Amino acid sequence: MTTISWWLYTIPFISAFIHWLTIWMALKLLFHPRQPRKILGFTLQGVFPKKQQQIAENLGRIVGQELLSFEDIEQTITNPANVQRILPLADEHIDKFLRVKLKESMPMIAMFIGDKTIGQLKAVFMKELEELFPVIMKNYVAHLKNDLDLEKIVVDKIANFSSDRLETMLNQILTKEFRFVEVIGAALGFFIGLLQIFLTLLMK
Repeated sequence: MTTISWWLYTIPFISAFIHWLTIWMALKLLFHPRQPRKILGFTLQGVFPKKQQQIAENLGRIVGQELLSFEDIEQTITNPANVQRILPLADEHIDKFLRVKLKESMPMIAMFIGDKTIGQLKAVFMKELEELFPVIMKNYVAHLKNDLDLEKIVVDKIANFSSDRLETMLNQILTKEFRFVEVIGAALGFFIGLLQIFLTLLMK
C-alpha cells in the first residue's frame, strides 16, 4: 500500500514531464526533420520545410494584397505633408543652380540676374514643383507597379530561405513564446496529475 501511495504522488510530475515533452517535440517538428524521412512506414518531415512554398505563397499574397499595396505607396509619397518635406531640398538645389551653375553655363544671362530676380524665379519654380511632384510620383508608381511584383518578391524570398535560417529567425522572434507554451504545458500536465490523484483517492 505504501509503495502504491508513493507512486501515486509521482503522477503530477510524470504528467507534467509528458506534457512538456509532447509540446517540446511538437515545436521541434515544426522544423525537423529537414528532409522527408521514413519512420515506421510513415513519411515524416517538419511542417515548415514541407509547406515552405505554400507558406511563401500565402504570405506573399497577404503582403502584396493586404499589408502593402502600390495604392498605399502612392498615397504615402503624394501626401502633401511628405511633399513639403522634399521642397526644402528642391529649394536648395534651385538656389545653387541660379547662383552658381547658371553663371558657369550661361555667364552672359547670369550677369542680369540679381538677388531679387533669383528670389522671384525661385518662388515661381517652387510653386510649380509643389504641383508637379505629386503628378511625377503618381506616374512613377504607375510604372513601378508594372515592373515590380511585390507578391512575387515576397514569395521568392521566403521560398528561397534555408530551413536553418527560417528556424533561427522564428526562434529569435518567438523564443519567449515557445518557452511560455512549454511551461504552460507542464503546468497543465501537473494539474491533470493532481486531478488524477484526487479522483483515485475519491474512488477509494
